Amino acid sequence: MARIGNKKKGFVKPITAKKQTNVDHVTGEKIPKSFVFSRGKLPGPLRQLQMDLRKLMLPYTALNLKEKKRNNLKDYLNVAGPMGVTHFLILSKTESAPYLRVARTPQGPTLTFKIHEYSLAVDIAQSQLRPRCPKDLFKNPPLIVLSGFGTGDQHLKLTTIMFQNIFPAIDINTVKLASCQRIVLLNYNKDTKLIDFRHYSIRLQPVGVTRRLRKFVQNHQVPDLRSLQDVSDFVTKAGYGSESEADDEAATVTLASDLGRVNQASTKSAVKLQEIGPRLTLQLIKVEEGLCSGGIIFSEYGGEKKQDNKSDRKKDQDNTGSDDEDESEDEDMGEDESEGQEVDEED
Repeated sequence: MARIGNKKKGFVKPITAKKQTNVDHVTGEKIPKSFVFSRGKLPGPLRQLQMDLRKLMLPYTALNLKEKKRNNLKDYLNVAGPMGVTHFLILSKTESAPYLRVARTPQGPTLTFKIHEYSLAVDIAQSQLRPRCPKDLFKNPPLIVLSGFGTGDQHLKLTTIMFQNIFPAIDINTVKLASCQRIVLLNYNKDTKLIDFRHYSIRLQPVGVTRRLRKFVQNHQVPDLRSLQDVSDFVTKAGYGSESEADDEAATVTLASDLGRVNQASTKSAVKLQEIGPRLTLQLIKVEEGLCSGGIIFSEYGGEKKQDNKSDRKKDQDNTGSDDEDESEDEDMGEDESEGQEVDEED
């Protein structure tokens, strides 16, 4: 009788999906994450602005967040907790103007901005002779620069804290230069009370090196020398935009480490900013204590105050045009007790 041997079963290691970490391994701080969504029906241009804002907030945002009509604010909040989402950017539209609310989850505060003007990323790219958008441009979060907010007003201090915490903090001693590819600039004009919101890409160019040589080193392509008498003409001849365009000392930095094949350590490089959009002109009109609800800390139409009763909040909403928003606005203010469907999210 043949003996049946015992076959050993091979161990198969289960495949687990790679999850984004919630803590920065360098600074040890919690990484801020965001949801960008809308309340109510938005026209086509504002829908595109919403997608532009999602790209701006990359990589720590839900780029393919799916929204449903019955979703209310509580649905987004229930999903935000397990996913480590710390901020909401909410777009809405009334008969008078579009609005952008920036809220800290789960308990606020909430800043409401009126959008006076905006330009989409595609419009800015079409207006440029050489638009620049590398594939890895959105691999790392942008830097944040605030200007003009140091007036001492409470609502401006809250605005500064909100935007400083909406992007991950950096450690200047350990940050890699290659990860600093984008910058978000907010400039406050105290005369007009408007905030200029700009989004730029950052690139470095070595000072004193012609554009021809830079392209040659970066592209690894054999240049066309048919029209030249000698190879030295390729180096010395000044072509279109060949010379460094920014030799100003104020716009140059000395690199501490190599950055690519062209920018070497201990050499001077010119800092170039190129706008990639979106572009917004905002006005802060209201600051609320809670998440789209609670006492009014600041109102542009009523000065700095604090209201706790519901009737006073209703009056302030009438002044700011919030009542003109769609029927889902009541859900945002925490007054609708009905439950909506779950929010679907794709990484």
